Amino acid sequence: MTLEPQAAAFLRRLADAGAPPQHTLTPAQARSAHDDAAATVSILGEPVAEVRDVVVSGPGGEIPVRLYAPQQRERRGALVYIHGGGFVVGSLDSFDGLCRALANRAGTTVVSVDYRRAPEHRFPAALDDCLAVTGWAAAGGAEPLAEGGSVVVAGDSAGGNLAALVAIAARDRGGPPLAGQALLYPMTDATMSMPSMRELAEGYSLTAADVAWFWEHYLGETDGSAPAPGASPLHVEDLAGLPPALVVTAGYDPLRDEGDAYALRLSDAGNAVGRRRFDGMIHGFARMTALFDSAVVALDEVAAFVRGLPDADPGAAEQRPALRG
Repeated sequence: MTLEPQAAAFLRRLADAGAPPQHTLTPAQARSAHDDAAATVSILGEPVAEVRDVVVSGPGGEIPVRLYAPQQRERRGALVYIHGGGFVVGSLDSFDGLCRALANRAGTTVVSVDYRRAPEHRFPAALDDCLAVTGWAAAGGAEPLAEGGSVVVAGDSAGGNLAALVAIAARDRGGPPLAGQALLYPMTDATMSMPSMRELAEGYSLTAADVAWFWEHYLGETDGSAPAPGASPLHVEDLAGLPPALVVTAGYDPLRDEGDAYALRLSDAGNAVGRRRFDGMIHGFARMTALFDSAVVALDEVAAFVRGLPDADPGAAEQRPALRG
């Protein structure tokens, strides 16, 4: 593998800028830096048919949610998008460009979730919020923008973790039926034990020290044993009976191997799984549509996956229970 030239140029600019490592910042500083970067890494303001900010009742209070209706609808229902940021950073605004692009490309309403973040709210607060919003969307909360239909869950990095766990919870709790799950370079292994975590520990934007910083804020300090097994999709014992999945990974991402391992476990459990690795890319690239041609390709592939999904259970609309944490 070799880095794509656009990724190599980005990493050189990052090194030249001399910004402090993410894991040396406070959560507030890291959030500010992440939000500020959106203006330079993402194509912002892509027109959609409608954007609507709403709140959804959750177990910890009101959850801010942003709805994006596509310019041309190709699929009824909704795509619940759960943003990345290591459970600590990321916001509706910093993923606004990505959600607009997905809405138009997938031709479906995108429901972006502003879940509670760590360390103020540790596991399972973020998951509880995502479960509540997914249940709300499946019960028709996004109408009339969603125009009926089934729900797909998707997310990147920490959001990929949460999307995977939402799909598992929906199976375990008897609904609502989900049509599919799209996981972009997901965090699946809180033990950080995969080879790529060591091989790509430094030099590729996201570092192993950053990942450890995120997990510590999310889960708290551990005694060295396997931390919070319920927070790691890779360590869930039973992965059978889950909705079709697309798992996207990046070749120069310390999370690469845990994403690949999760896709393999899903497949071995009998689920339909599509796997796509962008060999020359780095972690977080799909949000960087202003910098990387591969970001646009990845979003197009996620959109094609979503458009190709059948309804999870077209006759069960009135029977869909709302998920709660």
